[in-house]
Amino acid sequence: MTFAELSIFFQKLEATPSRNAMTEILAELFTKAGREEIGKLCYLLQGRVAPLYEPIEFGVGDKLMIRAIAKAYGVEDEIVKRAFGKLGDLGAAAEHISNQESRIRNQGKNRTIDNVYQRLVEITGMGGEGSQEGKIEALAELLGSLDALSVRYFVRIPLDKLRLGFSDMTILDALSWMLAGDKTQRERLEEVYNIRPDIGLLATQIKERGIAGLSHVKAVVGAPILASLCQRLPTADEMIKKMGEVAVEGKYDGVRVQIHYSKIAREQNSKIERVKTFSRNLENTTEMFPELQEVGKQLNAHDVILDSEAVGMDPATGKLIPFQETSTRKRKHDIQASLLKVPLKFFVFDILYKDGKDLLSTPLSERRKILEETIKEGDRGGMLVIAPQIVTDSPERIRSYHDEQIKKGLEGAVVKKWHSPYEPGRRGYSWVKFKEEEGKIGKLTDTIDAVVMGYYRGEGKRAGFGIGAFLVGVRKGEDFVTITKIGTGVTDEMWKSLKTAFSRQSSGIRPKQYPEVPKMLEPDVWIEPKIVVEIAGDDLTKSSTHGAGVAVRFPRLVRIRTDKSPAQATSVEEIKKMYREQGGNRN
Repeated sequence: MTFAELSIFFQKLEATPSRNAMTEILAELFTKAGREEIGKLCYLLQGRVAPLYEPIEFGVGDKLMIRAIAKAYGVEDEIVKRAFGKLGDLGAAAEHISNQESRIRNQGKNRTIDNVYQRLVEITGMGGEGSQEGKIEALAELLGSLDALSVRYFVRIPLDKLRLGFSDMTILDALSWMLAGDKTQRERLEEVYNIRPDIGLLATQIKERGIAGLSHVKAVVGAPILASLCQRLPTADEMIKKMGEVAVEGKYDGVRVQIHYSKIAREQNSKIERVKTFSRNLENTTEMFPELQEVGKQLNAHDVILDSEAVGMDPATGKLIPFQETSTRKRKHDIQASLLKVPLKFFVFDILYKDGKDLLSTPLSERRKILEETIKEGDRGGMLVIAPQIVTDSPERIRSYHDEQIKKGLEGAVVKKWHSPYEPGRRGYSWVKFKEEEGKIGKLTDTIDAVVMGYYRGEGKRAGFGIGAFLVGVRKGEDFVTITKIGTGVTDEMWKSLKTAFSRQSSGIRPKQYPEVPKMLEPDVWIEPKIVVEIAGDDLTKSSTHGAGVAVRFPRLVRIRTDKSPAQATSVEEIKKMYREQGGNRN
């Protein structure tokens, strides 16, 4: 398939607001694609050349792309900048200029997907002195050989601005549609995706072997497994009634880290690594935790995948420190300095894989025994600590243990069904979080993870910051609907930081994932659904304005959740459940 043919599909997808129509368009594309190209095609649909968890970046910003476009069409940079300013999109600007330059307008329609993909891979590998000029040269050569429509979408890929308005879940629906003509295979596809979130690999396997190809997709050390997530239950009595015998652990206010260790060192980007780590949103965080390269000293295993929470320790007192300080370790620069300033303990609470065996279907009671055999005891100075737990079937014991954790400075407790499997990517009732009924930061029994949808420019002093409030929403399927505006409880410095973070994800048009925003709530600047914030509030009230059906009363920002993806934001169903649990009687 040529890139020009793919661009016609891109155009159809961009013009389509309907999720079902997108699914059918993608299914048609996948049916047409060859076995050798469907995986690469799926990565391109994500705006990438590798799975989301691979730390491969294009390193291309607007300024560099402007220079590449100018070079491709033999025009001055200012001409590209003016078109960009007028159209608000560099892809559209490049398409416009390509159409103006008739001498090269229709060249390159035979560029294959594989050819374009391989050149993009080469661009990701360019680094060091002279790499910017090399990228400009490579991009310009490709741009000059593509038709105008292809140029629009090609430009957006390395800028991470393809913005077709769907997630991997829609791709899974489309793969099911390709196989069966409906979504009946979606559940099976998602089960495998949660264990190996590599959409290109999944697509290639089922293109070659049909649904049976999924049996060839296994958990492996070095590729993340989607994290198991917690559901909500309001009382300890309901937990025991629904779950029976449970394990209860402290809920740490840290950073979720999935640790992958292999005794056989692997060469990765000219470095020898025995360890890789991943966040709950599949980000490769290996460089952020260099101390873990020595973790093999604490392990009785050749290969292992561990689930843990990294929590910062105060070097002077040995006490746990707040999330905001722990999260500074996630910076990509000055790692060694922050390592000394914020030493970490990794509280390990589960084991998912050991020495070639997938343990996901093994009951928690057995996984715990394997975990205790795997992490060496007696080394108090070790980075890995097996998270303490109790096993009980008593609501009173859950409450007392929860209270003990609060006194220690933890967030509360996590209650886990003692004989349950590990459920990747699921918010089932195998794991339930238990926080204080009257939280310290609001009357809601729990906080809400919301997606930033846009911001308002503000008045008075805040006009100088360029932001005075922002709109947030919660998940409704693959889309997001509004639940509240936040404009109070934010310091001046935080407003400046938020403006910087939001501006990086700003959009000139309303993203397709926001289908139900009332006119009165429309922000001055739309934000792509990429930033998750944790918010607290006094309670929830019925709302005919907000798409969630309820609104947060007296909302306030707790923190930005860089460790969470929009797919892990609180859902409308969860919000309605929280409303019912508070009594559901506020109007």
